[in-house]
Amino acid sequence: MRILVTGAAGFLGSHFSEKVLLSGHQVLGIDDFSTGSRENIALLTKFPNFTFQEHDIRSPIEVNPDRIVNFACPASPIHYQADPIRTIETTFLGTHNLLKLALKTSAHMLQASTSEVYGDPIHSPQVETYWGNVNPIGIRACYDEGKRAAETLCFDYRRMHDLDIRVMRIFNTYGPRMAEHDGRVVSNFIVSALRGNDITIYGDGTQTRSFCYVSDLVAGAYKMLFLSENIDSPINLGNDHEFSVSDLASLVIKLTSSESKVIYLDLPQDDPRMRKPDLSRARAILDYEPNIHLFDGIQKTVEYFKETLK
Repeated sequence: MRILVTGAAGFLGSHFSEKVLLSGHQVLGIDDFSTGSRENIALLTKFPNFTFQEHDIRSPIEVNPDRIVNFACPASPIHYQADPIRTIETTFLGTHNLLKLALKTSAHMLQASTSEVYGDPIHSPQVETYWGNVNPIGIRACYDEGKRAAETLCFDYRRMHDLDIRVMRIFNTYGPRMAEHDGRVVSNFIVSALRGNDITIYGDGTQTRSFCYVSDLVAGAYKMLFLSENIDSPINLGNDHEFSVSDLASLVIKLTSSESKVIYLDLPQDDPRMRKPDLSRARAILDYEPNIHLFDGIQKTVEYFKETLK
């Protein structure tokens, strides 16, 4: 099949593209390099069935894919808050352009949404029927509300045009190819520890996350894209083992043999206090099961950063 992957130069987009290429499909990757890495594209160009086009999905694109996978959007607060207007344009206008392309070409589309649609949740674990607790005018809203609006578009296209769309809500994912300065907690902690700098925890460290190693996430996304049955509502993808941010810091210090100290700063506005997916739908529909324990995944990620920070 011909698979269009937007955000192919990014962390998740490049890993997913590699999975698809290794399975024998063709991939057309597109990215505008606003946050993506040219090194990731260089890795993918080693595959003869990969082609690349530099493009901003806020503008329409004329291609003819069998499947569309939309990963295009900055996914860490430091990046999506740097230009919030561009972020919400990418999530809304970009998704709209891809939905119009899917309608024109009869392509199935997989939309990468996010656990951030649940905001700072009141209920845990977060099940797909939970509508969330999102501040629509806060500093995170460009991403949270942008992704919520993108989901709305997807399901309106489904209702109006019977378009085959699938929406995956991705929970905190980590692993090799994370950017050094992307601002996400795993990469921040590892880079600081390897350099012997203080590890900064925002808040008191009791807030929780459920960290999913990238290969587990990609395996679920791949199943979701190629599932023969139509999927009529979003599906959570991630790992449902919950850890405190302080636990993560302690594990990183241990695995890096670092003497870094942990310092605490105020929690940013609207930062979620808990994050844990209910994976019942993913298990039932996709036979999905994350396999990589946090200890092993962090160890692999530490080894990656040891090489890239040389």
